[in-house]
Amino acid sequence: MAKIYPASRTVELTVLSGENLRIDKRSIKKNSFVIVRSTDGGNDCRTTEIDTQGGSYPKWNEKLVVDLPVQSPAVSVEVYCKTAFGNRLVGVARVPVSDFSGGYVPENYLHFLSYRLRDLKGERNGIINISVRTKVPPTPEYSCSSPAPLVGTHTVGVPVGKSSFSGGVVTGVPVWCASNDERKFHY
Repeated sequence: MAKIYPASRTVELTVLSGENLRIDKRSIKKNSFVIVRSTDGGNDCRTTEIDTQGGSYPKWNEKLVVDLPVQSPAVSVEVYCKTAFGNRLVGVARVPVSDFSGGYVPENYLHFLSYRLRDLKGERNGIINISVRTKVPPTPEYSCSSPAPLVGTHTVGVPVGKSSFSGGVVTGVPVWCASNDERKFHY
């Protein structure tokens, strides 16, 4: 049976707060919001509510769930300010998928990250604070991590003497290690 890989992964991105947000080198007063989307041109994007009180230090603390295509290299976090003339871009941060997926931590690990925002001219324009977690899909009914139904009863291991309970078995892998200048096998 061939393994079927998903076309996308679900990412929970919580937009926590912003710091020192500006438009034309002046601190914004109110009405900032964030749009999160895939950088590969995917159609899935999410938007926070508008922060009306935080000024240039807004707090959203809003969880956005995005379906990210597997081939997507990054997530775009865009901060806008709603003005009388329309929505103005404050800055954009590009969050590489490798910053929160893969590596030495489990897939569902919660990462707290901060990124520098850049405006349309590429100038530094504040900081965005986020947390990210990749949602792990449930394991299939028959996988390595969930036992398959037993057709017959098979015991794997080394029998250990006679005992009053049935099925006394020891399993393990011998490991060669050195301790106190003696080399011993440990199980």
